[in-house]
Amino acid sequence: MSELFDAVDALIASRATLPPPPERKRLRAAHGLTIDEVATALRVRRATVSGWEAGKTEPRPPERDAYARLLDGLARLYPAPANPGAADEDTTQSETCTGAATPAPKTGTSATVPAPDAAATAAHGNTQAPAPVAPDAPVAAAPVAASRPAPTGRPSATSRGPATTKTASAGTRAAAGDADPRFENGPLAVVDVDEDGRVLAYCTGGLVLDVPAKSLPALVDWTLKEAKLGAPKLSGPGKDADPLLVLTEAALERYGLPVTLTQQERIAGRLPEGHKVIKQLARAEWKLTKRGFGPWARIYRPATGSERACMQLCIPSWNALDARHWGEAGQLAPAELARLLGVYASRVMTPRGSTAVTGLELMTALHPPTRASAPDADGRRHSEHNPGSLGKDPVDPAPCEAPDGHPLLADLPRFHVRGPAEKLFEEAYDWARPMTDAECTLRHLVGIDVNMAFAAGANGLPVGLSAPTHVTNPVFDPKLPGSWLVDLSHVDLSKVKAGKQWVELDGTLLPSPFTPKGETPEGPAWYATPTVAYAVELGYEVKPTEAYVRYDNGRYLDGWYQRLRDAYLATMADLGVHADLAPADFLTAMDGHKNRDPELAIVASAIKATVKGGLGKLRERPRGEGWRPGQPWRALSRPTWRPDIRAAVISRTRINLHRKIVKHAAFTGQYPVAILSDCVVYAAAGPSPLDFLPYRDGKPLPGGFKLGINPGLVKHEGTQSVLWGEEVRERFNAPELNLARYIKDGTVTDADNGE
Repeated sequence: MSELFDAVDALIASRATLPPPPERKRLRAAHGLTIDEVATALRVRRATVSGWEAGKTEPRPPERDAYARLLDGLARLYPAPANPGAADEDTTQSETCTGAATPAPKTGTSATVPAPDAAATAAHGNTQAPAPVAPDAPVAAAPVAASRPAPTGRPSATSRGPATTKTASAGTRAAAGDADPRFENGPLAVVDVDEDGRVLAYCTGGLVLDVPAKSLPALVDWTLKEAKLGAPKLSGPGKDADPLLVLTEAALERYGLPVTLTQQERIAGRLPEGHKVIKQLARAEWKLTKRGFGPWARIYRPATGSERACMQLCIPSWNALDARHWGEAGQLAPAELARLLGVYASRVMTPRGSTAVTGLELMTALHPPTRASAPDADGRRHSEHNPGSLGKDPVDPAPCEAPDGHPLLADLPRFHVRGPAEKLFEEAYDWARPMTDAECTLRHLVGIDVNMAFAAGANGLPVGLSAPTHVTNPVFDPKLPGSWLVDLSHVDLSKVKAGKQWVELDGTLLPSPFTPKGETPEGPAWYATPTVAYAVELGYEVKPTEAYVRYDNGRYLDGWYQRLRDAYLATMADLGVHADLAPADFLTAMDGHKNRDPELAIVASAIKATVKGGLGKLRERPRGEGWRPGQPWRALSRPTWRPDIRAAVISRTRINLHRKIVKHAAFTGQYPVAILSDCVVYAAAGPSPLDFLPYRDGKPLPGGFKLGINPGLVKHEGTQSVLWGEEVRERFNAPELNLARYIKDGTVTDADNGE
């Protein structure tokens, strides 16, 4: 009988009407549930639940049935108030009085500005019909017109209503997570001066605030006391994100700052200490961090208890938004720039500097070094180590992991060059070979690129959380992070193990998986754990003679990977590239996807740069500062200066790629012509990846290359002719010129000089 009742319940749930998106969010928040908790219970991604609450997508069975059951139960516990607006207002006032660190704004000091009407939006080329958004919805990606809206009236900066929030199309909204009354105006704002001389702050979601500040110190005060900018912390023991203001050229002039830096200031990366604005800040008792007043300036007062007073400035005209990663973002209109940075902030985190700095800061934000202890006998809590984090103190690497010039190597003779037996050298591929006669008869060279390859390499990877332990003649353990001195020169790629079977390959057409240049190692060398584990996987015995291992370890980068993966997939979905597309449909969707929304395409580029840059920061080298070899440099004082973690991620990424290449070669007899980092080039009869990838009934080769947008899957990088490849190599007299470097657009200049 119980089975019949369950079946009846399932039928009711499958036809139940779901409440509107704002009500779904209210019910979850009323019960104190986070988006992550709901996503875990329903076995879906966090971005999926955010999409349901934002009205971007609707749940489908079987998740729909479970979601309907959850909402129905919460609705019985928390019925909708008779006057929703009053209830929201009471809640905001209560939370502000009891727990908000930011004081309430003064009445009449700032204004909200309505969005342009539909006609104005259409005039600027936005033909997509906008969908209405609830006034308190945390929309970060609202499409906006390039023209600047004009203020109407001067209500409080915290007043929110349908007339003050722009509408957002369902395809481009980015849910910013749980609503927080302290940060109701979003994580950041772009400050500009309009034609009438008014200073306006363009926030995410289309809101525009009137800024009353007449000086930079006053602007800092307004930001921290009245603007209600910032973002909630990403982890329980962490800290809320500080508000970010982006200053346009007009705003720089208004507040007495130069529009561009002089050559000397660009080299120093900051304004001189004697600048009048820096003196103004000092008189107002505001401080700057050690990097001074540069493109990413942090302004603060020392914390008192749990109260923080810190905000950040981003100055695009000082090259804060590097064009290599942010494209033309610095030239966008204020509202459009606010939208672009708002999407990034809601999906990744509020930018803390370059994409590399932000990638590193994201690791710390997800795994803060300390947490509050349990109350002691007097009821007081203390700071203690947060398990799973890197801690608050830096640790020295193993000597083999230290880059040249590190203080650990100060005793080495001058000009000594360390070889593979002295130095861990785990880097990405840069390999190529001459084409065979058979390959020259084909017409095309097709490049495929692994999506977010280094993020995929970080997923599930155990890394050391503490200092290394030195051992001699160890038994290799593939689950133990570390660096191993072992001879892998005996591994023969012409005969390797695939699963339980041995397969024969043409080893001369394959790069070695153990060196970045693809050369076979000549003797003992230092390798990270994933590299040595792959030699065992290929069926060969390994006998390390020495190792530096880390017994305290964990999957430190998992949360970092998941957040960046979700951010990338959500942004690509907004660009029309979804994770469940068939191979041919995926290739079609990727063709020209950047033109569908150039601003979101910049966000996708910045997310990918955050991955690579964040990993690169783990082994940051000296940056001037009068450094000399053998002396410490500033980055060494960070607990996140961990070259061993970077080496492990790169090792695993290179091994993942080689494994797919071997699977592909064993099944098809096709071998790569060139590899550059995460791009692989094959000779093929046709111009499409489908002309050489072995799909059967839409299904890829197990363990091989698969087309798709998820991290670790591949996309089409570019196609050139075989004649082009041979002509380029002949021009530079370089039979092994790496064609993967130029496969995207085929452009090779004489300046490349064959390198």
